[in-house]
Amino acid sequence: MSAAEPPSARQLTVLSREGCELCEQLLADLADLAATLPLPAISVQDVDDDAQLARRYGLDIPVLLLDGVKVCQHRLDAAELRRLLRHR
Repeated sequence: MSAAEPPSARQLTVLSREGCELCEQLLADLADLAATLPLPAISVQDVDDDAQLARRYGLDIPVLLLDGVKVCQHRLDAAELRRLLRHR
């Protein structure tokens, strides 16, 4: 990615499942962070809708991916996300 490429060209994905309190917290933390830092588009994918994801992550969610690469798991690592956004 070039330095001029806008953050909107990138993608954040939260691997989640219905009723997951940690997932809801991670999404709330992302919303808070978005108030101070321009973030790429955020999508939420239910791991139970994809057999491969369900096998890979099981109950070990939420997982935050940036362009398909794991950023953090369970809790938002804002420092790591900022670092990755700055260096990609």
